[in-house]
Amino acid sequence: MSYLDNINSPTDLRELNVNELKILSSELREYIIESVAKTGGHLASNLGVIELTIALHYSFNTPYDKIIWDVGHQSYIHKILTGRKNQMSTLRQLNGLSGFPKRAESVYDVFDTGHSSTSISAAIGMARARDLKSEDYEVAAVIGDGALTGGMAFEALNDVGRSNTKLIIILNDNEMSISKNVGGLSQYLRKLRTDSRYLSTKKDVEKLLNDMPVGGRRIKSFLKRAKDGIKQMVVPGMLFEELGLTYMGPIDGHNIEELLQSFKTAKNLEGPILMHVITKKGMGYKYAEQRPNEFHGVSPFNVLTGENLKKPAGPSYSDVFGEKLCKIAEKNENVVAITAAMTDGTGLTGFAKKFPKRTFDAGIAEQHAVTMAAGFAVNGVTPVVALYSSFLQRAYDQVVHDVALQNLHVILAIDRAGLVGNDGETHQGVFDEGFLCQIPNMTVMAPCDYREFENMLEYAVNQYSGPIAIRYPRGSSKSNITGSDTKIEKGKGVIAAPGKDVTIIASGKMVNTALDTREVLKSKNIDVEVLNLRFAKPLDKELILKSVNKTERAVIIDEACCCGAALIIKDVMPKSVDVMLKTLPDKFISHGSVDELLNKNGLDSQSIAEDIEKWMNK
Repeated sequence: MSYLDNINSPTDLRELNVNELKILSSELREYIIESVAKTGGHLASNLGVIELTIALHYSFNTPYDKIIWDVGHQSYIHKILTGRKNQMSTLRQLNGLSGFPKRAESVYDVFDTGHSSTSISAAIGMARARDLKSEDYEVAAVIGDGALTGGMAFEALNDVGRSNTKLIIILNDNEMSISKNVGGLSQYLRKLRTDSRYLSTKKDVEKLLNDMPVGGRRIKSFLKRAKDGIKQMVVPGMLFEELGLTYMGPIDGHNIEELLQSFKTAKNLEGPILMHVITKKGMGYKYAEQRPNEFHGVSPFNVLTGENLKKPAGPSYSDVFGEKLCKIAEKNENVVAITAAMTDGTGLTGFAKKFPKRTFDAGIAEQHAVTMAAGFAVNGVTPVVALYSSFLQRAYDQVVHDVALQNLHVILAIDRAGLVGNDGETHQGVFDEGFLCQIPNMTVMAPCDYREFENMLEYAVNQYSGPIAIRYPRGSSKSNITGSDTKIEKGKGVIAAPGKDVTIIASGKMVNTALDTREVLKSKNIDVEVLNLRFAKPLDKELILKSVNKTERAVIIDEACCCGAALIIKDVMPKSVDVMLKTLPDKFISHGSVDELLNKNGLDSQSIAEDIEKWMNK
């Protein structure tokens, strides 16, 4: 029997000695590889924090002591050690274990996460609440070096440093987020990782200070200043200590003895502490070590070969976006591409290789990325900002204040719009349409297939002037749809299929669903007209009214929350027309496959057809 078999809570973990903990870390490494190979999920980041997670739960009295995981995709080991080992086969599956920390799932998950750079803010709030209530427990935030590039993390560090609140921040430094980390902070941490002179000199000076007699205050003061001078000289800035935190590190994140000793020391120190822990993303699995970006988030794979078991369904929307943008940029030298630590995920890898001087990765800093795009636009450069829908939420103010208010020509390429699936609530792209359609000067499009997508991108870059967004889903498209190759004109849609009994109004991926629904209803002798709006804003009112005045019934389907474009479309309907709305409900959508979630929420073609048939037979 393995040690892992007997671990059902951190209490069991604390019964082991250091050598047994090392064996346990090897067992966990094998277990997580086998588990994620079956379910898919975030592998490389979890392999990198196995020893760190063991040491955290061994050193801290969880759940009384609080651990907040930034982003949280690296919390699988945490879940295994806190009683959820037997649920790992349901990871990210419908009604199964979430891929991120969820307070509703376990008392050990003290804060729901999913987006980066939030942990320090949450931790200082918890620590201050503890102090106000005169309670006594530790609060630790685990944040990656990629997440530390987010502006919110710096805001929190600034606040933490000027307080005297006891808080432990563990900087998990693996030189990676999803794409390779970029920017000045990444270079700064690299210097800290590789320069041991400061650490050895600091220890020598501190020993000398501690050995000085009580009466030697002047000499101690001089040596203290000398220590600070050495610190500045060897590691310029010493950013964290200058902010007011006690810096510990670098610490080997795969050395359990060193981690345990470091946590013991940190718990005995006062005030805010930053522990700089060096880990390797993908540690212990050669394919994940060699290709950490590919094994950041994976579908089920073959453990022996590292090969994806899910057969490619052809190019994805992200692939088409990257290829088309390259073609546009070849002819238009004014085009630049901007992303926020998602060069690979948004399909910009090829663009970055071909046009390195015209590619700008802002790091995990969506707000900065959007306002930087506004700066480009002011000076006559055409920026295309590629972001996931759920991450664009973080730059809402910048879209409103810096782009739309000035009516600047910024193209927002919004990847993963609509349901994303297994990553759950924090990653579903169901809100951007609602807030974008409410912003003055903003134009919002959604393609029904690749052909229409390429035409929309060409239109947005070369034929339009002003803020414009293109929303497109994760994954691949079906075959070409009738009318998708016609010229793109602002606010103009097309008829995807004619009919006389009922009008289905859709855009983007939902046009495919509408056409499938039409086929189901054809067998019921219901003749459906399908409108491909193309534009969620401005609406093609003329097209809508012409169709619904003929059919006198309208069904609006939208893979967005109920406050999206569907309500705007409903408002233009004549009172004589019966209207049915088919949207996502007013709630956060949990994890599961996209098809399962569509079915569960009544947005698959069969469910829509059944609802329409019942509605028309009333």
